[in-house]
Amino acid sequence: MSQYAMQKSAKPTRRSRHPYELVRRAGREEFHGNLKVREILVGGVRIGGPRPVVIAGPCSVESLEQTVDVARACRDAGADMLRGGAYKPRTSPYDFQGLGIEGLEILAEARAQTGLPIVTEVIDPRLVEEVCRFADVLQIGARSMQNFPLLVEAGKSGKPVLLKRHWGATLQEWLCAAEYVAAQGNLNVILCERGIRTFSQGTYNRNTLDLNVVDAARRETFLPIFVDPSHGTGVADLVPAASLAGVACGAHGLMIEVIGETADPAEAMSDGYQAIRPSMLRDVIERARCCATAAAQEFIR
Repeated sequence: MSQYAMQKSAKPTRRSRHPYELVRRAGREEFHGNLKVREILVGGVRIGGPRPVVIAGPCSVESLEQTVDVARACRDAGADMLRGGAYKPRTSPYDFQGLGIEGLEILAEARAQTGLPIVTEVIDPRLVEEVCRFADVLQIGARSMQNFPLLVEAGKSGKPVLLKRHWGATLQEWLCAAEYVAAQGNLNVILCERGIRTFSQGTYNRNTLDLNVVDAARRETFLPIFVDPSHGTGVADLVPAASLAGVACGAHGLMIEVIGETADPAEAMSDGYQAIRPSMLRDVIERARCCATAAAQEFIR
């Protein structure tokens, strides 16, 4: 019998492992049968506890002055961590792609001046080591959710990873992506719902924020879950309500884009119209934390 015939006649072996056995609640005795969360500590910020954590900052790092000013305003409004993109994957190759290493250096300076830990995106496995020199948390964007080599390298880094859900991904696909990070011995994964693509796109929303998935994910995994109301709506005026809804559904934190108090959204290099002002951020944070206190009566954190 030829080698090809032998291979063809061989019966496939049944996989015994669950597709995401390392991150599923049922696979860990301490998390099975409850809604407890694996807490992650980042620079003194406790993620997964009863107090919702707020990550806030500009979509793109555009300059030192812009980033530091927004970072200070976010800190003063009550934010816990700073977000900002130094590498920007964009739909069009002609759109602003970020400042790269210069942007990372600016973020480091903003952290030095504010004390806020940095969350920033890495888009290429070859950039993981470089971004790790500056970032406290590696963000894997929605476009990169199934970039498996990137997930592997992010997992190997040992840094906490914030994993955004792709706009077309199922819950299982999202958790399988998290499993790629966990399989490298890194369970410090934060899930982030950022909206899915549906037929209801229009002037009032860019995506549909899938809040159903928050409780579903909480029941399936012990990983903390955040909501991104900025990308989830695409409209600054909708961010406050979406933020409160996310926390009410049991999210452990929010990731919000912020623009300067007097900045012109039209002049932002990316996503200016979905970024809120620091004054609005302050109100959102105060209300979200009150909402979380009420929601805690319904959810075991």
